[in-house]
Amino acid sequence: MKDLNIYIADDDLDDLSFFKEALEDIPINTQVTHFDNGVDLMDRLFSDQTLPEVIFLDLYMPIMDGFECLMDIRNFKKFKNIYIIAYSSIYREREVNQLKQDGANQFLKKSSSYKELKKLLLDSLSKVNTKRNDFIVLT
Repeated sequence: MKDLNIYIADDDLDDLSFFKEALEDIPINTQVTHFDNGVDLMDRLFSDQTLPEVIFLDLYMPIMDGFECLMDIRNFKKFKNIYIIAYSSIYREREVNQLKQDGANQFLKKSSSYKELKKLLLDSLSKVNTKRNDFIVLT
């Protein structure tokens, strides 16, 4: 089975390490590429021949945050099939509604529990190929 090509944009290295470890521990094969900010992610998207199937976007990063990055990605037709999962440790209904309106496919609330994070990631990635048009919130 082909690996799911995933990009993660997150500037918090502790969160990133926790996140990547949980991804490795779920029964979905993934190939993960990490970016510290949205600018580096966008540069890679424009230079890559092979686009990721999924992008996890931390909402609060320096230089270019997840909100700006989402808007930029959705402004280009060549990126329309990328499944975007915005995530943060903070759940604010107003922001989640904005993410939905701006074209995110999911919002995922970060968990500090490894077991819970694994469950959220498995649930989240299991929906990538099935419910593309439904906005999903996982907390």
